[in-house]
Amino acid sequence: MSDQRRFSEKTLPLFEADEAPVAPLTPGKLPSYISDHRKRLRERFLSGGADALPDYEMLELVLFRAIPRQDVKPLAHKLLKKFGDFNSVLSAPVARLEEVKGVGTAIVTELKIVEAAAHRLARSRVLQRHVLSGWDALVDYCHTTMAHRDTEQFRVLFLDTKNTLIADEAQAQGTVNHVPVYPREVAKRALELNASALILVHNHPSGDPTPSDSDITMTQQINTAAHVLGITLHDHLIIGKSRELSFRSEGYL
Repeated sequence: MSDQRRFSEKTLPLFEADEAPVAPLTPGKLPSYISDHRKRLRERFLSGGADALPDYEMLELVLFRAIPRQDVKPLAHKLLKKFGDFNSVLSAPVARLEEVKGVGTAIVTELKIVEAAAHRLARSRVLQRHVLSGWDALVDYCHTTMAHRDTEQFRVLFLDTKNTLIADEAQAQGTVNHVPVYPREVAKRALELNASALILVHNHPSGDPTPSDSDITMTQQINTAAHVLGITLHDHLIIGKSRELSFRSEGYL
């Protein structure tokens, strides 16, 4: 972090001006092409929304706050080259982000604020709502929170008698191709929450949502345990990079 070639960083207040005013650099002032570029980019975003900007320009908008007085386009391209796309940059682990020259605490903070906001917004669209009638919102939420993880995560969505989501909990974290799941713990937690139904969700970092033999066996074990307790297993979703697989739709349940 002490490398003098790194971008200069300064943490800014979150709810005052969205960027520090242009100030002198060493030497001279901020070139007009940088300040004009930032102004034009903001105007395009406000008039056309995110669809009007490619990934690198969306990333520039985020980096503006962390690096208020320098050209951030090279760093945006560097991050995209390493991680692939805008979503993957936001969800990248902190340690991997810090491997990129020019990335420090201020940049990591801004990226993780945006990621957390996206997760919270997606979660608000499904929590305490009827899940089965809002299935698309549920799938969007799962993609937002899990599709770009580089390790497997197993989550359980707990529903009440009206199929309203009452809890969403990560039950286990795994490696790039395995996550340990214990059916007894899933059933025990369902009883603690007085849940009447479950939806299982986990991701495949490889991007391919095709279930493995162990995925199928584990799902059958949880389904058996839930059935004994009078709890319905609605589905098991496997989240890939760009698509998901439903055990119910594919005939595994």
